[in-house]
Amino acid sequence: MSEVDLNSDLGESFGPYKMGDDEAMLGLITSANVACGFHGGDPVVMHRTAARALEGSIDLGAHPGFNDLWGFGRRKIVGDSAADIEKMLIYQIAALQGMARAVGHRVTHVKLHGALATLAFDDRDLSEALVRAMRALDRDLILVSMPNNETERAARRGDIRVACEVFADRLYGDNGLTLPRSEPGAVIHDPAEAAALALRMVDEQAIRTVGGRKVGMPVHTICVHGDNPHGMIIAAAVRAALEGAGIRVRPISELDI
Repeated sequence: MSEVDLNSDLGESFGPYKMGDDEAMLGLITSANVACGFHGGDPVVMHRTAARALEGSIDLGAHPGFNDLWGFGRRKIVGDSAADIEKMLIYQIAALQGMARAVGHRVTHVKLHGALATLAFDDRDLSEALVRAMRALDRDLILVSMPNNETERAARRGDIRVACEVFADRLYGDNGLTLPRSEPGAVIHDPAEAAALALRMVDEQAIRTVGGRKVGMPVHTICVHGDNPHGMIIAAAVRAALEGAGIRVRPISELDI
């Protein structure tokens, strides 16, 4: 591919608690996935991030997760039905749509956060709930997701466009998913390593697992996590490497998906 999106999960600060350097990241990325108040974020942060994204011509995406501020949305919450989670997703996506409208921007995509995303990859009912929520609010919304799982398949069945995502700052297990953060080396902190990985994934249109397996997939968007302490430096290195290789970095909504 001669073009790709560079995204980051942002807007995760809330109240007096600061997470990452959103201002710096917004100067480097082309799409922002904004926390919607459940795992992080608050109305003030959401509004500010939406306004800043508009100023930078950056695509704005909803990043909904479990209602779990204490665990940053990375803990599995069992007991909620898929129908209940569908309402929680509608609530979060609609909240960001309201903030976007207030500043003159629009929400272009949705990307599940943390444990909710991981569960949905293997759960058809949960993935279908996500698709119903997206279709109820805006059928033009794009789903950002790793491919080859129940979430992508549900989106395809529901006629939702999918931007296939890879991670520049994570390693992959042999199941094709990112390694759990608890495993040594799962998170990449070296900007040069992340940049080289991003280039290889775009060039090969594939990921490589820690076991050496090559898994082919279209690479539409590359994520650098905003909560990574080295996120800004990594994003700068990745963007410089992509553009240095003649790859155009563009927002998700401008890609041919």
